[in-house]
Amino acid sequence: MINPATELRSFARAALVLPVARDHQESDAAFRRRRIVAVVTLVVGAVVLALALRITPGDPLFYAATLGLAAVWAIGALLSGPLHLGRAHTRAGGAARPLVQSLTLGVVLLAVFLAGGLLVARIPALRDPVTTLLDHARLGSLALVAVITAVNGIAEELYFRGALYAAVGRSHPVLVTTVVYALTTVGAGIPLLVLAGALLGVLTGLQRRVTGGVLGPIIIHLTWSLGMLFLLPPVLSVGR
Repeated sequence: MINPATELRSFARAALVLPVARDHQESDAAFRRRRIVAVVTLVVGAVVLALALRITPGDPLFYAATLGLAAVWAIGALLSGPLHLGRAHTRAGGAARPLVQSLTLGVVLLAVFLAGGLLVARIPALRDPVTTLLDHARLGSLALVAVITAVNGIAEELYFRGALYAAVGRSHPVLVTTVVYALTTVGAGIPLLVLAGALLGVLTGLQRRVTGGVLGPIIIHLTWSLGMLFLLPPVLSVGR
């Protein structure tokens, strides 16, 4: 008979604790170059992000700004050096691309945030800034916003859990990339967005540490961000 608690512990260890064996070593010169490119990209990206999040909802400039931001993250990541897709543990004891495992983590994270959305909906001071952010989708093209959300999610993971994670080295990369990722959202002036960045950063960072690549983090990020885009507005309406 399957023990749910045992299965849950095994899944958590395989997805978030035990790294898959790999060899991603690079020369000292390549590592220094990666660090320089990562820092320059971070500075430029943080500025563009702050500007994009302050654009009035419904303004077409928002689309150009957010696509420009995605370009900054993606180009910086690709210029920094090699990126890897990564591999996850399988139940059979082998390793495979992190698909189902990462999708499951993304769904769990989304469920936690949607449950929190029911509470946020009852507190105007927390709800109103989030509603303003979601107005970009409500007052603009939802389909276009969804595409931009997906593109930005992929680009962010290429940079934060790809280039920046590798540039940090072995000195607490999950913590460093999570803190930096959360801090890039401070300019938006939305405390819950900073919290969301921190929680997403921890989960994707742990997946990056385990799998050694960006595919798992990308799947988690897309599942969470697209789910929030489509499901959070009705949750906030119901919770009022």
